[in-house]
Formats: sequence, C-alpha cells, structure tokens
Amino acid sequence: MTTLVFGAGNLLCSDEGFGVHFIKYLEKHYVFQDDVELYDGGTLGIMVTHLLEEADRVFIIDVVDTTGQPGDVFRYEKEELLLGRLPIKMSPHQIGVQEVLTLSDLRGRTPDQVSLIGIIPQSYDPGVDLSETLAEKLPEIAELLVAEIRASGSVVQLAV
Repeated sequence: MTTLVFGAGNLLCSDEGFGVHFIKYLEKHYVFQDDVELYDGGTLGIMVTHLLEEADRVFIIDVVDTTGQPGDVFRYEKEELLLGRLPIKMSPHQIGVQEVLTLSDLRGRTPDQVSLIGIIPQSYDPGVDLSETLAEKLPEIAELLVAEIRASGSVVQLAV
C-alpha cells in the first residue's frame, strides 16, 4: 500500500500554511519507508491530481473554516468529501480537495482511502510563521498520523 501525506496551504499567510509546515515537521522528526510519500502541495490544487490517483491511501492536511476554536482538529473521510457534505470551506485561492477528488472519481481513479485532517486557523495575517496555537498542534497531529501509518504495517522511525 502506498501512502501520500499531502500538506496544502500558502506559507505566506501564517496559519494558512499549516499543511506545508506539517510536512516540514514530519521530514524533520521522522523517517518513513519508501511506501510513504510526504508532499508539500502548497497551493497547487488540481495540478497534483495525479499524485492522489497514484496512491492507495491519502492524508490531506489543511486548514478548515468551520465552527469551533482556533486549533480544533477535525477529520473527514472520502465519502464525506465526495458527497460534498462537509461544513467547511477550503482555502479560497485554490480548487478544493472536494473538486480534485470528484474529478478523480469521474475518471475512476479515486484512492481507496482518503482522509482530510483539518485544523481551524487562528490567523491569515501575512507572515511565514504559524500562530503559537497551531504550532503547538504539530507534534500532536504528527503522533496520531504516524501511529496510523505504523498500524498499517509501515515502519516509521524517529529522526536522529
């Protein structure tokens, strides 16, 4: 099984870049086998549809606009994404994950497992650093994701 961890977001707008910061955090703290690809997707949107279609399992990490407090984490699965039933709005500057998955589904190439792990941002102010609230969530979310990848049989080690 191949796993893609896709971090989305704009690094120039503080918390909007959470997904990209998350990928960098994983690269710094963990070593993954070749069956796991970490990808800084930035704001590429539909341009990376092929990456999602080539994986068996996809984890998308991004900010979400939904009811809750900054730093609240939500998880949505493939069926919820494809049905368009999420009470969220992805980043306004890009084609959302729902559109990308719908396109893949129409082509018959949707990955078997797709999960969106979304976090409510505290700030979209210009800047390359995460707010303290979201920066503190990086280790917690990383540990949960790594545990799930390990449970699927993939070896993940701590970086030295």
